[in-house]
Amino acid sequence: MLTGFASVLLFMTVAVLFLVVSLILARLLRYTGKYSKGKFTSYECGEEPQGSAWIQFNIRFYVVALIFIIFDVEIIFLLPWAVVFKELGAFAFFEGLVFIAILVVGLAYVWAKGDLAWIKAEDIQPAGRPAAVVSGGAASRSR
Repeated sequence: MLTGFASVLLFMTVAVLFLVVSLILARLLRYTGKYSKGKFTSYECGEEPQGSAWIQFNIRFYVVALIFIIFDVEIIFLLPWAVVFKELGAFAFFEGLVFIAILVVGLAYVWAKGDLAWIKAEDIQPAGRPAAVVSGGAASRSR
């Protein structure tokens, strides 16, 4: 029983030593001179950066990415099921159908909610009308 613990202790010791040696080597080999102003600017393929690098992205990029990750991870659960499918029989088939049905219901919900659309109906402005009139801003109230 102690040999099992000894192998875990040896593994943890090697991991900690690797970490400590890596940090010490990084500290010894790093650049310690003065940095120029150009060092801290963002690199944009040889072009001079214009404006701030801090811009606000549309939330739809993150929503679509999260939806993709959720469905991608859930699909991974089908691989072990497919590997042992023949051994489990008809029960496994119906269990897999239930799992896939849950995924389809989730996809239908996201699709019906409109989270997969890049351009939503409320983002489209009618032709010939300024944005202030459509959004109900102060310009439309002052008339």
